[in-house]
Amino acid sequence: MDIRTLSPDFAVTPQIHAADMDAILAEGFTHILCNRPEGESMPGDKPQDIEAAAKAAGLGFSNNPVVMGQLNMDNVTGQKVEGKVLAYCASGTRSAIVWALSVAGTQPTKEILAALDAAGFPMPQLGPQVDALAKG
Repeated sequence: MDIRTLSPDFAVTPQIHAADMDAILAEGFTHILCNRPEGESMPGDKPQDIEAAAKAAGLGFSNNPVVMGQLNMDNVTGQKVEGKVLAYCASGTRSAIVWALSVAGTQPTKEILAALDAAGFPMPQLGPQVDALAKG
């Protein structure tokens, strides 16, 4: 797994697998957040497969499928879950974008963008959207 930390309680990674649950627990995560639509996932990696493995391991699970180009406020609010969260999608990028939008207004935009950059997701162009959400 390529886990990239965005905050003390939130990290992102590309697609995970049922066999990854022990490693996820070992990293201290308590909740898995799926941002990958079911139609993109291979058999065995569908959200319901990951959910079953997560719950069997004692982890929480939320499904918040994000289709780029169709990102909406339900996706942004769906990103807010309790615990130490590991969010996944195809590459981690979608999960990072939705995280940034979901924390708008809770910390300065420059800190959000710096966290993205430090995790390998440089997206200065996201700043105006984060600012707009923070204001309103």
